[in-house]
Amino acid sequence: MKHRILFFILIVVLISLPMAAAARDVYPEVIPLENGFAPEGIAEGTGNNFYYGTLNGGAIFRGNYRTGEYEPLVGPDPNRIAVGMSFDQRTGLLYVAGGFGGTAYVFDGGDGAEVATIQLAEPFASWINDAFVIGDAVYFTDSFLANIYRLSLDAKGWLPDPPQMEVIPLSGDFELVPQPPPPDFVINANGIVATPDGRWLLIVSSALGTIYRVDPQTGYAKAIDLGVADAAFGDGLVLRGHTLYVVQNFLNQIRVIELDADFASGTYVEDLTSDYFRVPATAAIFGNALYAVNARFDEIDPFNVPPDADFEAVRVEINR
Repeated sequence: MKHRILFFILIVVLISLPMAAAARDVYPEVIPLENGFAPEGIAEGTGNNFYYGTLNGGAIFRGNYRTGEYEPLVGPDPNRIAVGMSFDQRTGLLYVAGGFGGTAYVFDGGDGAEVATIQLAEPFASWINDAFVIGDAVYFTDSFLANIYRLSLDAKGWLPDPPQMEVIPLSGDFELVPQPPPPDFVINANGIVATPDGRWLLIVSSALGTIYRVDPQTGYAKAIDLGVADAAFGDGLVLRGHTLYVVQNFLNQIRVIELDADFASGTYVEDLTSDYFRVPATAAIFGNALYAVNARFDEIDPFNVPPDADFEAVRVEINR
């Protein structure tokens, strides 16, 4: 009887191995994106869906991780920029950072209808870079000013009418690198995520390679001790539990950092790379993989994109 049970287990294992491999294979390693539109932000949607936005014209597309197909959701507008974004699973609303416009955009993730446009800061004096939904609020970073912006949400996650916005100055350890004369500029606060309990925001400074733990109510920032590691060229952030993934755009890698219980320090784990990376800007997590959007900042001016310029989202396996 014992031998029969062992034989049965062996058969089940042998059958399941190719099935597991096939399940992995249905998700393409590279997803081509729309030519001529410079992608920057990506957000996980519902099911197999994801969203990505574009810098030149602010068009937004909805893609499918499994099929690799995508469709337009929000058409381009010469007065709009779409940078980082965050999707609220509760309401189906997509929150988009508006870059130089100093704006936040809110779209219906189902039909692409514009729900609201909210002025967070003075246009061209600010660069609204990324967004993150956390319980009763959506937070946005500003790469030019030492502020974060809070949009209040009601108990069910809906945006009040009219929207309620609060400017929260960053203080404590946060350092703002001054802007040089135009046309050059410096990216300070960039990617943003919240800890699972909502107690802290984590924000990366691209200019300094520093990650800050920020009190979402007061804006008080503490520089996270990363030991010998840093977050140079840090762009988008992804957090799963206490594992932080930092997209390091011009380094063509994603740095993995394991944070301690109170998110005050972290330990370098590894750098994730891909032969397909071409200056990835942001990433979204789906299952056991990250999907990073190639921005090609080293080759292409994102506001003057040739119509045949190609871009892609790249899948990278993770084990944490």
